[in-house]
Amino acid sequence: MKLSMICFSLTGLHTAGRLKEGLEHRGHSVILAKKSKYLEDSVKESTASWTGSRFSLDDGILFVGACGIAVRSIASYVASKKSDPAVLVIDECGKFVISLLSGHLGGANELALEAAEVLDAQPVVTTATDLHERFAVDVFAKKNGCEIFSMKAAKEVSAALLAGETVGFYSEFPWKGKLPEGLAECDEVGRSAEGKSHRLGIAVTVHSSCRPFASTVQVIPPAVTIGMGCRKGKEASGIRTAAEDCLRRAEVSRYALERIASIDLKREEEGLLALAEKWELPFVTFTEKELLETEGEFTPSSFVQSVTGVDNVCERSAVAGAGQGSLLEKKYGAGGVTTALAVRKWEVRFE
Repeated sequence: MKLSMICFSLTGLHTAGRLKEGLEHRGHSVILAKKSKYLEDSVKESTASWTGSRFSLDDGILFVGACGIAVRSIASYVASKKSDPAVLVIDECGKFVISLLSGHLGGANELALEAAEVLDAQPVVTTATDLHERFAVDVFAKKNGCEIFSMKAAKEVSAALLAGETVGFYSEFPWKGKLPEGLAECDEVGRSAEGKSHRLGIAVTVHSSCRPFASTVQVIPPAVTIGMGCRKGKEASGIRTAAEDCLRRAEVSRYALERIASIDLKREEEGLLALAEKWELPFVTFTEKELLETEGEFTPSSFVQSVTGVDNVCERSAVAGAGQGSLLEKKYGAGGVTTALAVRKWEVRFE
Protein backbone atom coordinates (compact mmCIF):
# COMPACT_ATOMS: atom_id res chain seq x y z
CA MET A 1 0.00 0.00 0.00
CA LYS A 2 1.05 3.59 -0.62
CA LEU A 3 0.91 5.26 2.79
CA SER A 4 1.49 8.71 4.28
CA MET A 5 2.11 9.20 8.00
CA ILE A 6 2.25 12.35 10.09
CA CYS A 7 3.40 12.87 13.67
CA PHE A 8 3.25 15.83 16.06
CA SER A 9 5.88 15.38 18.77
CA LEU A 10 9.35 13.97 19.42
CA THR A 11 7.83 10.90 21.08
CA GLY A 12 5.48 10.52 18.15
CA LEU A 13 8.39 10.80 15.73
CA HIS A 14 10.15 7.92 17.47
CA THR A 15 6.99 5.78 17.22
CA ALA A 16 6.41 6.82 13.61
CA GLY A 17 9.98 5.93 12.71
CA ARG A 18 9.60 2.43 14.14
CA LEU A 19 6.30 1.98 12.36
CA LYS A 20 7.64 3.28 9.03
CA GLU A 21 10.56 0.86 9.12
CA GLY A 22 8.33 -2.08 10.02
CA LEU A 23 5.70 -1.35 7.38
CA GLU A 24 8.31 -0.83 4.68
CA HIS A 25 9.84 -4.17 5.63
CA ARG A 26 6.40 -5.66 4.91
CA GLY A 27 6.32 -4.17 1.42
CA HIS A 28 4.44 -0.90 2.00
CA SER A 29 5.61 2.47 0.73
CA VAL A 30 5.60 5.08 3.52
CA ILE A 31 6.15 8.84 3.45
CA LEU A 32 6.65 10.40 6.89
CA ALA A 33 5.77 14.03 7.60
CA LYS A 34 6.18 16.07 10.79
CA LYS A 35 3.99 18.87 12.07
CA SER A 36 5.49 20.70 15.04
CA LYS A 37 7.62 23.78 15.60
CA TYR A 38 9.86 21.56 17.71
CA LEU A 39 10.63 19.17 14.85
CA GLU A 40 12.96 19.91 11.96
CA ASP A 41 11.51 19.99 8.43
CA SER A 42 7.99 20.41 9.77
CA VAL A 43 5.36 20.87 7.07
CA LYS A 44 4.29 24.47 6.71
CA GLU A 45 0.67 23.86 5.69
CA SER A 46 -2.08 22.99 8.14
CA THR A 47 -2.67 19.35 9.03
CA ALA A 48 -6.05 19.52 7.29
CA SER A 49 -4.46 20.83 4.08
CA TRP A 50 -1.75 18.18 4.24
CA THR A 51 -4.46 15.55 4.68
CA GLY A 52 -6.42 16.88 1.72
CA SER A 53 -3.36 16.66 -0.52
CA ARG A 54 -2.88 12.98 0.40
CA PHE A 55 -6.51 11.87 0.57
CA SER A 56 -7.01 10.97 -3.09
CA LEU A 57 -3.39 9.95 -3.74
CA ASP A 58 -2.67 7.40 -1.04
CA ASP A 59 -4.08 4.04 -0.06
CA GLY A 60 -3.80 4.98 3.58
CA ILE A 61 -3.11 7.89 5.96
CA LEU A 62 -1.68 7.30 9.44
CA PHE A 63 -1.88 9.88 12.23
CA VAL A 64 0.54 9.38 15.12
CA GLY A 65 -1.20 11.50 17.71
CA ALA A 66 -4.65 12.19 19.12
CA CYS A 67 -7.87 10.95 17.51
CA GLY A 68 -9.29 14.46 17.55
CA ILE A 69 -6.56 15.72 15.22
CA ALA A 70 -7.30 12.95 12.74
CA VAL A 71 -11.07 13.41 12.87
CA ARG A 72 -10.89 17.16 12.30
CA SER A 73 -8.33 16.71 9.51
CA ILE A 74 -10.28 14.18 7.46
CA ALA A 75 -13.80 15.54 8.13
CA SER A 76 -14.21 17.60 4.97
CA TYR A 77 -12.73 14.95 2.67
CA VAL A 78 -14.69 11.85 3.65
CA ALA A 79 -16.88 10.87 0.68
CA SER A 80 -17.58 7.17 0.27
CA LYS A 81 -16.43 3.86 1.68
CA LYS A 82 -15.78 2.85 -1.94
CA SER A 83 -13.21 5.57 -2.46
CA ASP A 84 -11.96 6.78 0.94
CA PRO A 85 -8.45 5.66 1.90
CA ALA A 86 -7.68 3.67 5.02
CA VAL A 87 -7.15 5.98 8.02
CA LEU A 88 -5.39 4.86 11.20
CA VAL A 89 -4.67 6.64 14.45
CA ILE A 90 -1.72 5.56 16.60
CA ASP A 91 -1.12 7.16 19.97
CA GLU A 92 2.31 8.75 20.22
CA CYS A 93 3.58 6.07 22.60
CA GLY A 94 2.58 3.30 20.21
CA LYS A 95 0.27 1.48 22.61
CA PHE A 96 -2.90 1.48 20.48
CA VAL A 97 -3.59 1.32 16.73
CA ILE A 98 -7.11 2.45 15.82
CA SER A 99 -8.81 1.65 12.51
CA LEU A 100 -10.68 4.93 12.04
CA LEU A 101 -11.95 4.99 8.48
CA SER A 102 -12.52 2.58 5.57
CA GLY A 103 -11.97 -0.53 7.62
CA HIS A 104 -13.10 -3.02 5.01
CA LEU A 105 -12.89 -1.73 1.43
CA GLY A 106 -10.00 0.61 2.23
CA GLY A 107 -8.15 -2.08 4.16
CA ALA A 108 -7.80 -0.11 7.39
CA ASN A 109 -8.64 -3.09 9.59
CA GLU A 110 -5.95 -5.30 8.09
CA LEU A 111 -3.47 -2.44 8.12
CA ALA A 112 -4.24 -1.78 11.78
CA LEU A 113 -3.44 -5.41 12.60
CA GLU A 114 -0.14 -5.13 10.72
CA ALA A 115 0.79 -1.86 12.41
CA ALA A 116 -0.08 -3.31 15.81
CA GLU A 117 2.23 -6.27 15.15
CA VAL A 118 5.07 -3.92 14.20
CA LEU A 119 4.65 -1.85 17.37
CA ASP A 120 3.57 -4.71 19.65
CA ALA A 121 0.47 -2.58 20.25
CA GLN A 122 -3.23 -3.25 20.81
CA PRO A 123 -5.28 -3.04 17.58
CA VAL A 124 -8.66 -1.35 17.93
CA VAL A 125 -11.17 -2.52 15.31
CA THR A 126 -14.82 -1.56 15.80
CA THR A 127 -16.63 -2.92 12.71
CA ALA A 128 -19.39 -5.25 13.87
CA THR A 129 -18.74 -8.14 11.48
CA ASP A 130 -15.12 -8.29 12.65
CA LEU A 131 -16.08 -8.15 16.31
CA HIS A 132 -18.56 -11.01 15.89
CA GLU A 133 -16.37 -12.87 13.37
CA ARG A 134 -19.11 -12.87 10.73
CA PHE A 135 -18.84 -12.92 6.95
CA ALA A 136 -18.41 -9.43 5.51
CA VAL A 137 -19.40 -9.05 1.87
CA ASP A 138 -17.24 -5.96 1.32
CA VAL A 139 -14.13 -7.74 2.61
CA PHE A 140 -15.03 -10.76 0.47
CA ALA A 141 -15.34 -8.54 -2.61
CA LYS A 142 -12.06 -6.76 -1.94
CA LYS A 143 -10.11 -9.99 -1.46
CA ASN A 144 -11.52 -11.34 -4.69
CA GLY A 145 -10.71 -8.14 -6.58
CA CYS A 146 -14.40 -7.43 -7.28
CA GLU A 147 -16.64 -4.40 -7.32
CA ILE A 148 -19.81 -4.20 -5.22
CA PHE A 149 -23.00 -2.89 -6.74
CA SER A 150 -25.63 -1.74 -4.20
CA MET A 151 -23.96 -0.83 -0.94
CA LYS A 152 -27.46 -0.48 0.53
CA ALA A 153 -28.10 -4.18 -0.03
CA ALA A 154 -24.60 -4.93 1.33
CA LYS A 155 -25.55 -3.22 4.58
CA GLU A 156 -28.74 -5.29 4.71
CA VAL A 157 -26.70 -8.47 4.27
CA SER A 158 -24.36 -7.50 7.10
CA ALA A 159 -27.28 -6.63 9.38
CA ALA A 160 -29.01 -9.93 8.63
CA LEU A 161 -25.86 -11.96 9.30
CA LEU A 162 -25.26 -10.12 12.56
CA ALA A 163 -28.84 -10.92 13.56
CA GLY A 164 -28.15 -14.61 12.97
CA GLU A 165 -30.17 -14.89 9.76
CA THR A 166 -29.16 -16.85 6.66
CA VAL A 167 -28.73 -15.04 3.35
CA GLY A 168 -28.60 -16.52 -0.14
CA PHE A 169 -25.48 -16.93 -2.26
CA TYR A 170 -25.45 -17.43 -6.03
CA SER A 171 -22.41 -17.47 -8.30
CA GLU A 172 -21.97 -17.72 -12.05
CA PHE A 173 -18.46 -18.96 -11.28
CA PRO A 174 -17.11 -21.97 -9.35
CA TRP A 175 -15.55 -21.39 -5.94
CA LYS A 176 -12.76 -22.68 -3.78
CA GLY A 177 -13.15 -23.20 -0.07
CA LYS A 178 -16.13 -23.70 2.18
CA LEU A 179 -19.18 -21.48 1.97
CA PRO A 180 -19.04 -19.25 5.08
CA GLU A 181 -21.49 -19.67 7.93
CA GLY A 182 -24.67 -17.73 7.29
CA LEU A 183 -24.65 -18.19 3.50
CA ALA A 184 -26.92 -20.67 1.70
CA GLU A 185 -26.11 -21.77 -1.84
CA CYS A 186 -28.91 -20.79 -4.20
CA ASP A 187 -29.78 -21.08 -7.88
CA GLU A 188 -30.30 -18.27 -10.37
CA VAL A 189 -33.76 -17.51 -8.97
CA GLY A 190 -32.63 -17.34 -5.34
CA ARG A 191 -33.84 -20.77 -4.27
CA SER A 192 -31.76 -23.11 -2.08
CA ALA A 193 -31.44 -26.88 -2.56
CA GLU A 194 -34.14 -27.31 0.10
CA GLY A 195 -36.51 -25.24 -2.00
CA LYS A 196 -36.40 -22.17 0.23
CA SER A 197 -36.53 -18.81 -1.51
CA HIS A 198 -34.30 -16.12 -0.02
CA ARG A 199 -35.29 -12.46 -0.06
CA LEU A 200 -31.77 -11.23 0.59
CA GLY A 201 -28.55 -12.47 -0.94
CA ILE A 202 -25.28 -12.09 -2.80
CA ALA A 203 -24.76 -12.75 -6.52
CA VAL A 204 -21.28 -13.12 -7.99
CA THR A 205 -21.95 -12.17 -11.59
CA VAL A 206 -20.81 -10.18 -14.59
CA HIS A 207 -24.39 -9.55 -15.68
CA SER A 208 -26.17 -6.37 -14.63
CA SER A 209 -29.50 -8.18 -14.98
CA CYS A 210 -28.58 -10.97 -12.55
CA ARG A 211 -30.75 -10.34 -9.48
CA PRO A 212 -31.74 -13.67 -7.91
CA PHE A 213 -32.99 -12.03 -4.72
CA ALA A 214 -35.44 -9.23 -4.02
CA SER A 215 -32.48 -7.41 -2.45
CA THR A 216 -29.32 -8.50 -4.29
CA VAL A 217 -25.74 -7.47 -3.61
CA GLN A 218 -23.97 -7.88 -6.94
CA VAL A 219 -20.30 -8.78 -6.54
CA ILE A 220 -18.76 -8.22 -9.97
CA PRO A 221 -15.40 -9.71 -10.95
CA PRO A 222 -13.31 -8.00 -13.67
CA ALA A 223 -13.29 -11.06 -15.92
CA VAL A 224 -14.61 -9.85 -19.29
CA THR A 225 -12.69 -8.68 -22.35
CA ILE A 226 -14.32 -6.62 -25.07
CA GLY A 227 -12.85 -7.36 -28.47
CA MET A 228 -13.13 -4.55 -30.99
CA GLY A 229 -12.43 -3.83 -34.60
CA CYS A 230 -13.11 -0.60 -36.45
CA ARG A 231 -12.75 1.31 -39.64
CA LYS A 232 -9.46 3.22 -39.77
CA GLY A 233 -9.84 6.67 -38.24
CA LYS A 234 -13.24 5.95 -36.73
CA GLU A 235 -14.18 8.74 -34.33
CA ALA A 236 -13.81 8.05 -30.60
CA SER A 237 -17.46 8.86 -29.83
CA GLY A 238 -18.67 6.20 -32.27
CA ILE A 239 -16.33 3.59 -30.82
CA ARG A 240 -17.46 4.37 -27.29
CA THR A 241 -21.14 4.18 -28.30
CA ALA A 242 -20.54 0.79 -29.92
CA ALA A 243 -18.87 -0.50 -26.77
CA GLU A 244 -21.71 0.75 -24.57
CA ASP A 245 -24.28 -0.82 -26.90
CA CYS A 246 -22.41 -4.13 -26.76
CA LEU A 247 -22.53 -4.20 -22.96
CA ARG A 248 -26.21 -3.23 -23.01
CA ARG A 249 -27.15 -6.01 -25.45
CA ALA A 250 -25.30 -8.63 -23.43
CA GLU A 251 -26.51 -7.15 -20.12
CA VAL A 252 -22.91 -7.17 -18.93
CA SER A 253 -21.87 -4.71 -16.24
CA ARG A 254 -19.28 -2.08 -17.11
CA TYR A 255 -17.51 -3.09 -13.87
CA ALA A 256 -16.94 -6.58 -15.33
CA LEU A 257 -14.61 -5.32 -18.06
CA GLU A 258 -10.89 -5.84 -17.47
CA ARG A 259 -9.46 -4.95 -20.88
CA ILE A 260 -10.09 -3.92 -24.47
CA ALA A 261 -8.51 -6.09 -27.17
CA SER A 262 -7.91 -5.91 -30.91
CA ILE A 263 -5.45 -6.87 -33.64
CA ASP A 264 -2.00 -5.23 -33.58
CA LEU A 265 -2.86 -3.33 -36.76
CA LYS A 266 -5.05 -1.24 -34.47
CA ARG A 267 -2.50 -0.61 -31.71
CA GLU A 268 -2.30 3.10 -32.63
CA GLU A 269 -6.00 3.56 -33.40
CA GLU A 270 -6.87 6.80 -31.63
CA GLY A 271 -10.51 5.98 -30.97
CA LEU A 272 -9.67 2.68 -29.27
CA LEU A 273 -6.89 4.30 -27.26
CA ALA A 274 -9.27 7.08 -26.21
CA LEU A 275 -11.84 4.53 -25.01
CA ALA A 276 -9.20 2.66 -23.01
CA GLU A 277 -8.12 5.91 -21.37
CA LYS A 278 -11.69 7.02 -20.67
CA TRP A 279 -12.64 3.70 -19.08
CA GLU A 280 -9.23 3.28 -17.42
CA LEU A 281 -8.70 -0.13 -19.00
CA PRO A 282 -5.60 -1.66 -20.59
CA PHE A 283 -5.69 -1.91 -24.37
CA VAL A 284 -4.01 -5.09 -25.61
CA THR A 285 -3.41 -6.20 -29.18
CA PHE A 286 -2.55 -9.52 -30.79
CA THR A 287 -0.69 -10.43 -33.95
CA GLU A 288 -2.37 -12.07 -36.91
CA LYS A 289 -0.66 -15.35 -35.95
CA GLU A 290 -1.86 -15.15 -32.33
CA LEU A 291 -5.44 -14.53 -33.41
CA LEU A 292 -5.38 -17.35 -35.96
CA GLU A 293 -4.18 -19.71 -33.23
CA THR A 294 -7.10 -18.75 -30.97
CA GLU A 295 -9.47 -21.70 -30.70
CA GLY A 296 -13.23 -21.48 -31.08
CA GLU A 297 -16.06 -21.06 -33.54
CA PHE A 298 -15.97 -17.55 -34.95
CA THR A 299 -18.12 -15.58 -37.37
CA PRO A 300 -16.06 -15.30 -40.59
CA SER A 301 -15.81 -12.25 -42.81
CA SER A 302 -14.04 -12.40 -46.18
CA PHE A 303 -13.67 -8.61 -46.18
CA VAL A 304 -12.01 -8.53 -42.75
CA GLN A 305 -9.73 -11.37 -43.84
CA SER A 306 -8.68 -9.50 -46.98
CA VAL A 307 -7.74 -6.44 -44.90
CA THR A 308 -6.23 -8.03 -41.77
CA GLY A 309 -5.39 -11.61 -42.71
CA VAL A 310 -7.79 -12.82 -39.99
CA ASP A 311 -11.39 -13.90 -40.66
CA ASN A 312 -12.67 -12.22 -37.48
CA VAL A 313 -10.95 -9.62 -35.30
CA CYS A 314 -13.39 -8.78 -32.52
CA GLU A 315 -14.37 -12.33 -31.48
CA ARG A 316 -10.87 -13.73 -31.72
CA SER A 317 -9.31 -10.82 -29.84
CA ALA A 318 -11.98 -11.02 -27.13
CA VAL A 319 -11.28 -14.73 -26.58
CA ALA A 320 -7.51 -14.21 -26.72
CA GLY A 321 -7.75 -11.28 -24.31
CA ALA A 322 -9.76 -13.45 -21.93
CA GLY A 323 -6.99 -16.06 -21.87
CA GLN A 324 -8.76 -18.41 -24.27
CA GLY A 325 -12.02 -17.76 -22.47
CA SER A 326 -15.60 -18.25 -23.65
CA LEU A 327 -17.61 -15.95 -25.89
CA LEU A 328 -20.41 -14.12 -24.11
CA GLU A 329 -21.50 -11.98 -27.05
CA LYS A 330 -20.71 -12.79 -30.65
CA LYS A 331 -19.75 -10.29 -33.32
CA TYR A 332 -21.99 -7.32 -33.84
CA GLY A 333 -21.15 -4.66 -36.38
CA ALA A 334 -22.62 -1.21 -36.94
CA GLY A 335 -21.30 2.17 -38.05
CA GLY A 336 -17.83 0.90 -38.86
CA VAL A 337 -17.24 -0.79 -35.49
CA THR A 338 -17.43 -4.47 -34.55
CA THR A 339 -17.63 -5.75 -30.98
CA ALA A 340 -17.66 -9.04 -29.08
CA LEU A 341 -17.34 -10.11 -25.44
CA ALA A 342 -15.55 -13.04 -23.82
CA VAL A 343 -15.18 -14.10 -20.19
CA ARG A 344 -12.09 -15.77 -18.78
CA LYS A 345 -12.00 -18.69 -16.40
CA TRP A 346 -12.31 -17.28 -12.91
CA GLU A 347 -13.24 -18.62 -9.51
CA VAL A 348 -14.43 -17.29 -6.19
CA ARG A 349 -12.09 -17.75 -3.23
CA PHE A 350 -13.28 -18.21 0.32
CA GLU A 351 -10.47 -18.03 2.87
